[in-house]
Amino acid sequence: MLGNARIAAIVPVSDLERAIEFYGSTLGLRLIDRNADLPDNPEAVFEAGDGTIFVYKSSAAGQGRATEAGFVVEDLDAAVAGMRERGVVFEEYDLPGLTTENGVASIAGIRAAWFKDPDGNILAVEQR
Repeated sequence: MLGNARIAAIVPVSDLERAIEFYGSTLGLRLIDRNADLPDNPEAVFEAGDGTIFVYKSSAAGQGRATEAGFVVEDLDAAVAGMRERGVVFEEYDLPGLTTENGVASIAGIRAAWFKDPDGNILAVEQR
């Protein structure tokens, strides 16, 4: 039923302008739409590869404890280095089955790194 649908991540934020700066300028995503039709929940839409990420104003911003969205890249080391140059700080984890080293974890052939947006939403970048 949804096998051919294009998937989109939807992330709550507290400050739409700050989110636009982070997702656009810091992460390098292309802003493709802004919608202020709902005054309590304005949103911005960014293009990321073949998908999109919606950020919308919400009182629930930053309350998630799991990864909200992930970006799959060809070269994780280059992506992490470029993001660090733009001020992104990567999380360090030391959990059963998941330990990062310099912000990067290797799990069953997948390498990944996690970071947070200005609201504390957890995002990932990974190389498969």
